[in-house]
Amino acid sequence: MQFAAPIPILRIFDEAKARAFYIDFLGFQEDWTHRFEPGLPLYLQVSRGGCVLHLSEHHGDCCPGAALRIATQGLDEYQAGLLEKRYGYARPGIEHMPWGRDMSIRDPFGNRLVFTEADPQA
Repeated sequence: MQFAAPIPILRIFDEAKARAFYIDFLGFQEDWTHRFEPGLPLYLQVSRGGCVLHLSEHHGDCCPGAALRIATQGLDEYQAGLLEKRYGYARPGIEHMPWGRDMSIRDPFGNRLVFTEADPQA
């Protein structure tokens, strides 16, 4: 028996806002999209490195307000790149926690992504 990494499904409500946040701001790439037919809700996979996320407009897939932790290497460089983009809705900071360092960002739909890195001093 072997398990693979889970793929979280995050609820979205607006395709343009989702793309602006996940692709333009966070730097994820679009892997594929699915709609049962034109005009129906979007289901979208995005990824960056080993992190894969599913974004869904389908009301039955999940609820807004989820939280997930994403193990990260190079958190300082990632934060600096995000701040350079001057995204109008987020200026993420890094917090020192007992387990390492966290950078928490909320998407436009209330989902919280916590990019976390082990403390190099530990």
